[in-house]
Amino acid sequence: MTCRDSLSGPATAESDLFSPFGKLDNIHPDDIRQTAYELFFTSCRSSPGFGGRNALSFYSSSDFSNGEGGWSSGSPTTRGRVNGLVQTTPTSRIKRALGLKMLRKSPSRTMSPVRGGTSAPTSPRGYEKTSPANGFNTLPSLPRLRRPMTSAEIMRQQMKVTEQSDTRLRKTLVRTLVGQLGRRAETIVLPLELIRHLKPSEFNDYNEYHFWQRRQLKMLETGLLLYPSVPLDDSNSLATCLREILRASETKPIDTGKNSHTMRTLSNTVVSLAWRSPNGTPTDMCHWADGYPLNVHLYVSLLQAVFDLKDETLVLDEVDELLELMKKTWSTLGLNRPIHNLCFTWVLFKQYVVTSLSEPDLLCAAHTMMAELANDAKKSDREAHYVKMLSSMLGSMQGWADKRLMNYHEHFHRGTVSQIENLLPLALLASSILGEDVTLTDGVNFVMDSTSSRVDGYIRSSVKNAFTKIIENENMTKDEDGKEMGAAEVLLQLAKETEDLALRERESFSPVLKKWLSNAAGVAAVTLHQCYGAVLKQYLAGMGTLKQETVTVLQRAGKLEKVLVQMVVEDSVDCEDGGIGIVREMVPYEIDSIILRLLKLWIDERLAKGKEVCLRAKDSETWNPKSKSEPYAQSAVELMKLAQEIVDDFFEKPIGITDDLVHDLADGLQHLFREYTTFVASCGARQRYLPTLPPLTRCHRDSKFIKLWKMAGPCAVTLDDGNQVQATNEGLHPRPSTSRGTQRVYIRLNTLHYLLTHIQSLEKTLTLSPKIVPSSHSRCADQSCSSYFEHATNAIQSACQHVAEVAAYRLIFLDSNSVLYESLYLYDVANARIKPALRTMKQNLTLLSAILNDRVQALAIKEVMKAAFEAFLMVLLAGGSSRVFYLADHEMIAEDFDSLKKVFCTCGEGLISQDLADREAETVEGVIALMGQQSEQLIEDFIILSSETSGAGVGVTGAKLPMPPTTGRWNRSDPNTILRILCHRNDRPANQFLKKSFQMAKRR
Repeated sequence: MTCRDSLSGPATAESDLFSPFGKLDNIHPDDIRQTAYELFFTSCRSSPGFGGRNALSFYSSSDFSNGEGGWSSGSPTTRGRVNGLVQTTPTSRIKRALGLKMLRKSPSRTMSPVRGGTSAPTSPRGYEKTSPANGFNTLPSLPRLRRPMTSAEIMRQQMKVTEQSDTRLRKTLVRTLVGQLGRRAETIVLPLELIRHLKPSEFNDYNEYHFWQRRQLKMLETGLLLYPSVPLDDSNSLATCLREILRASETKPIDTGKNSHTMRTLSNTVVSLAWRSPNGTPTDMCHWADGYPLNVHLYVSLLQAVFDLKDETLVLDEVDELLELMKKTWSTLGLNRPIHNLCFTWVLFKQYVVTSLSEPDLLCAAHTMMAELANDAKKSDREAHYVKMLSSMLGSMQGWADKRLMNYHEHFHRGTVSQIENLLPLALLASSILGEDVTLTDGVNFVMDSTSSRVDGYIRSSVKNAFTKIIENENMTKDEDGKEMGAAEVLLQLAKETEDLALRERESFSPVLKKWLSNAAGVAAVTLHQCYGAVLKQYLAGMGTLKQETVTVLQRAGKLEKVLVQMVVEDSVDCEDGGIGIVREMVPYEIDSIILRLLKLWIDERLAKGKEVCLRAKDSETWNPKSKSEPYAQSAVELMKLAQEIVDDFFEKPIGITDDLVHDLADGLQHLFREYTTFVASCGARQRYLPTLPPLTRCHRDSKFIKLWKMAGPCAVTLDDGNQVQATNEGLHPRPSTSRGTQRVYIRLNTLHYLLTHIQSLEKTLTLSPKIVPSSHSRCADQSCSSYFEHATNAIQSACQHVAEVAAYRLIFLDSNSVLYESLYLYDVANARIKPALRTMKQNLTLLSAILNDRVQALAIKEVMKAAFEAFLMVLLAGGSSRVFYLADHEMIAEDFDSLKKVFCTCGEGLISQDLADREAETVEGVIALMGQQSEQLIEDFIILSSETSGAGVGVTGAKLPMPPTTGRWNRSDPNTILRILCHRNDRPANQFLKKSFQMAKRR
């Protein structure tokens, strides 16, 4: 069954093209075709070629336009005689107007043998090979001469009606219209007349007659009961009677004899139903085939006959004559010129669709016909059913066209893209007509999209569909080996496919669409930009921080964006607004900002791990070295290893590293280092190890202490002997007095040096990296930065100083307290010299050198020296009531201090220079020098300095001297220092001065 066999359902070649005229479920398309031919023949029975078997051919000479508007059939011919034969050369005006080509490989008329009556070949073109110049001979002396077929013969053959059926029809009409040659076709209920006059004997068998009769009855049922032109009440008795006859005919044919009651009932019922009028007044025509949609299906079946049977993409050259003849059916079918134009437009368009879109001329012809529809639609006298038919048909055509135009990447390719030029105008015109219809019929202010807006919509829709198809392609997520690819690889492949799609759009489709939309390529580029941007955004939403693959994806996205932007720029030259509107839709990917944001997130994530290291160190660090070769905290090793990894990974990122980015990383690391440094330096303060200063008292010879000392004189073991025993034991078993706590402080100092060394290495890496791109406004230039880790380095150096001080004060005032502050010069200078303390000091310094890194030994020993000097000074000035000094002790004290100084100067290889030792010893030596002065001189100096400090006049009689405050900054010019020397001087002048001036208590 060919395409013209189906009128009510969707086309077989394109199932998405639905029929705009509804479906006739109770009747087969073949029955429609047979009835349409019978109606056509009956309407044309008085025309040449329909009245007898040997009638002459019919040639219409009517004009192309009949003055009513729309199309008028009629084909003028050029005639002449060659060797006595009449020649005809058809030139179809309709085909020329519609842009349809002539059938060049055949004469204007199909040829048929003169003898043989109306017999014809199987196709309108079943002729012998002749040139177009050959004509036909009407002389009977030439039996083999072939003549042109009549329009009736062409129509019978085009509608596939057998010669037997045609003969029966002719006989019936002769019987029916005996003496009624002038009777109009619209007054004949053709199926009823055929049933009445055709007998079973005229068919090959009983079943054929039954099927034929059923077809005629079904047609009556369809036209009178199912789709009547005049509305019919379901309770109508005539309708009930007809339905009963139809049910009875299902099993066997009804009796059509003259005496048949059924036949009389059928005739009366059909005639009564057919001759009804809408208002009940008499009518001059019957209504059995003019109900919608039966009438349109019948007429469309006739119109399908204009296509060549051998090549269904071609229209017969005789289309003018055939359409002119079909016009005779209008009165019976209730049609007019606008409905004809509508149906003919649909037939041309449908034929284009069902022939697999192989003949663009048919589409162009349909578009030309739509111009007539547009004119018809503007008329004010349109009928409601016409508007409904027009809207339905245009809706079907537009829906079919829209489906392809909104996905033109799927339906068209490089070789068929030109078809868009034919389809797009049709869709736009259909849209325009539909818009006018809605406004006129509904009275609503319906505003249609402009042409450019509609084309814009087509481009965006098709591009999105093409992009979606790329994503949904299962091969998109698999590599060459069929393995599933990661998200980054998929994004890279998608970017490539998107770029290829954009280039394909610009090369193939945009040049065509640009005729309706000046920036077609730009719209496609913006749409692809948005589509890929949405996928990219979704991908980035699942990315916590910057990874290598993420950078690659972003850089590929940036390359794609440049291609699309370039397309928009190039395509915006001809735009009225210069492309500003379309460019505004193109929200930048901001690849650099995204990379920067992700890089900062990556930096924060890595720094967070460093923060975790610091937190773990605060909870679990014991300051016990892993080995002698690694005398520093393991948390520092872990931290600096992480920092080095961060820097290495940072420079491995395939992006442009600017100064600002380096500073961001350095600032984060620097904050981390400073936090860890603060933790390392949190080992207390030196003040916590200083002994409490005892109260000042004065010495006198009658004190209990002196008496007890004298009483102890005869004992066998003197204080000096005790010291000698202690010294002997320590000489035999020398060992340092450095505690484990002090050693752990040494590890802190080593850790700080370890940090400093590795920070300097990181500084060098950041400074000398060739991957750094200078920033236009470098932060370093604004802040005059000399180092990335300047603040961290300064903090570490300050921490080293602090930790070294704490270690020194622990060593001197805690670990060595028993041999220095607690025992030096205790009770008597001569019997409590510094030699035992010096031996312990040397051992401690040896252990210090063994533990500490070479680079921090000088700092540590210097601080130990300063602490030892301060302890020596405290022995002299704040030794408490157990220490008494005489003027004669001066030389021994000076000698002991020189020995102490020598210990530090000789420790290591030049760690402490003589000049440094002398500078640090100036204060102590100044105090020792005061101890070598007479008490009277000390008192005089004290009075002068105290008066100057307090503001009282020097030598003022009766002036009370103020008690000088203890500042701890002892020196030979400090009144408090001189006062303390007097408090420890065991002679009368000092005792009396202290008692008189300050009422100072004496020692017990």
